[in-house]
Amino acid sequence: MRDVRELAEEIVAREGGFVNDPDDPGGATNFGVTIHTMRRLGLDLNGDGTVDEADVRALGREQAVAIFLQHYYHRPGLAGLPAALQPGVFDMYVNAGSNAVRILQRLLNAMGYDLVVDGAIGPLTLAAARAAAEIAPDHIADAYGIARRDYYYALADRRPASRRYARRRDGGKGGWITRAEEFIAPRFHLSEAEHRERVAAWA
Repeated sequence: MRDVRELAEEIVAREGGFVNDPDDPGGATNFGVTIHTMRRLGLDLNGDGTVDEADVRALGREQAVAIFLQHYYHRPGLAGLPAALQPGVFDMYVNAGSNAVRILQRLLNAMGYDLVVDGAIGPLTLAAARAAAEIAPDHIADAYGIARRDYYYALADRRPASRRYARRRDGGKGGWITRAEEFIAPRFHLSEAEHRERVAAWA
């Protein structure tokens, strides 16, 4: 498996720099680190007594990598997952927090395990993930990536404001879908026609 720092650096590069999209509930974000995360961690980088957009803008690339490693990989327990699952779940945890674990738990339940879908990696989730990876070592990462892709589509079904993240203006795959498919073997990628059929009901 790739070194976890390398994974974190790839995530930071993928997230890009500062954005403040009014349709994104994450709010002001830099290198994928949201203002909500910085407030939760008390990261008042300019020392003015408040954590605001100026602090988000001041966040550096290495600081973002350190935040992801500590708070999105080690603290939630991703290091205990099978190696094949770690890249996709880590990337999704940065993007969607504990929903990344809920997706995994729902997938494992669909495979016959009996887990509470609570978004927390405990001993039962770890044991199920390890057992599933032993049974299907060549497919577990793809299965998770497909479940992640389905999550994005379902989210956009429910929240029209999010559809532009799943579908480009020209109707092609949006950033959410292409990001999910970076962790899925090419043979399981949706064709453009399949994608367009999936989103055809959207206005």
